[in-house]
Amino acid sequence: MAEREALVAALRQQVPVALTSYRLPEAAGLVVIDEVNGFCTPGAGNLAPPRPDARIAAMVEETVRLARAFLERKRPLFVTLDTHEPDRPEPPYPPHCIRGSGEENLVPELAFLEHEPEATLLRKDCINTFVGAMEPAAVRGTHGLWVNRFVDWANVHRLESIVTVGICTDICVMDFVLTALSARNHGLLAHLRDIVVYEPACATYDLPRETAESLGLPHTAAHPRDIAHHMGLYFMASRGAILADRLEDL
Repeated sequence: MAEREALVAALRQQVPVALTSYRLPEAAGLVVIDEVNGFCTPGAGNLAPPRPDARIAAMVEETVRLARAFLERKRPLFVTLDTHEPDRPEPPYPPHCIRGSGEENLVPELAFLEHEPEATLLRKDCINTFVGAMEPAAVRGTHGLWVNRFVDWANVHRLESIVTVGICTDICVMDFVLTALSARNHGLLAHLRDIVVYEPACATYDLPRETAESLGLPHTAAHPRDIAHHMGLYFMASRGAILADRLEDL
């Protein structure tokens, strides 16, 4: 444990990140990544925490607060739910969030979003939300063409800023943020200026190397939470994301 704490301290010294206060513009949306039972509810599946997890619980609590604040101001939400078919797993991870299992549903605290007209829900079958939002164009004569539900959502609402929260900081959250930044730079998101990662409502799982090996997993399955969370933040910031620990006026 002391060695791990020393490593985290060294990372923060050598590859620092800076959290800031961010003032939302009027045209702002909230993106909630994969806060489903299979990742957040203790004992709910192969990738759920085995016991109550204070960091994940705090993420969910803060996400609920943000979601209600956005809804009160009639600001749009884009909510993803990791969902896989039984015959289409997501390597290299064990089976999780299989359709019909219950793991693929929002945690009870966020289930109210299923009935909110300002919330767009997307069931995705891959880590990357941006890719998971791609769908065949359902228009006659457009065989082979695709649309992107996230791009359409952001452009229809003329969003200047999106705030991203969810799990896991260094996996699903990071993949989405990095791809969205490139899409913004490429001009696909016509009005978007800022992509914000709100750190208090992001979390990742903890699997120290010794635990992984005790479970019969290869040592490369190790995933120490503090290190992975920090590196996820670092890589998102290095690509141009804004890291925030406070959202003004919310």
